[in-house]
Amino acid sequence: MAATILQGKEVAQSIRTELATEVADLKKQGIIPGLTVVLVGDDPASHSYVRGKSKGCEEVGIRSELILKDASTTEEELLSIIQGLNENPNVNGILVQLPLPAHISESAVIEAIHPEKDVDGFHPISVGNMVLGNETMLPCTPHGIIELIKRTGTEIAGKHAVVIGRSNIVGKPVSLLLQQENATVTMCHSRTQNLEEHTRRADILVVATGKAHMIGKEHVKPGAVVIDVGVNRIETGKLVGDVKFDEVQEVASFLTPVPGGVGPMTITMLLKNTVSAAKKQAKR
Repeated sequence: MAATILQGKEVAQSIRTELATEVADLKKQGIIPGLTVVLVGDDPASHSYVRGKSKGCEEVGIRSELILKDASTTEEELLSIIQGLNENPNVNGILVQLPLPAHISESAVIEAIHPEKDVDGFHPISVGNMVLGNETMLPCTPHGIIELIKRTGTEIAGKHAVVIGRSNIVGKPVSLLLQQENATVTMCHSRTQNLEEHTRRADILVVATGKAHMIGKEHVKPGAVVIDVGVNRIETGKLVGDVKFDEVQEVASFLTPVPGGVGPMTITMLLKNTVSAAKKQAKR
């Protein structure tokens, strides 16, 4: 039986509908969630992502602001902007779009954002709290992956999850979140030997390598839930994932498409983090 295609668009829309209701209720209490995005430079992909974030804010009723700066902006100037946003009570969430120009330290910028407004979940304090299992801002893509898995009806507890990729953005945090859901987690990466032996044992397989069509049906346990995080543009210009979709669809129980799988969940969890931040800050 072919896998059920796990459409992130549909799940994301369901969550956004819930958020819109929550935001409407907050506004009745005088709480207006606000997100400010800072974009430095003219990277086309970054501009596309930012447009998606602005559209998402409008959809659920979050007040959004975009600060555009050219690529010559200095690190000092950017840090000064962030400090101003930290001190602005009308800004609940701050997101500095990555990547930044080479002359600006990404780590310095991330650390400058107040943890309470760190809706990307990248600040070291946010990451530390995630590792400890404390309530915190969770990184958007890993958080979205967990939501996708849960909404299949899959019980994560007790399952064997295999994560391919160990990036700070996806691989490491999603492995931690899966552990917190009581899965047994194996992490694989570029130095892993006999990869197929590991992946064939996975009840849940998360693939985040950035290598087009790396995973075929020979890597997948029949009935596994397969989450494809990769977005790769091949020579024809088509966007494809890290997974050979047509092959793996034959053996998996659930499979995310690319595009339209994990991607829509990332922005939606950013909106969710912004609403959470507004609620917490209103209680201070």
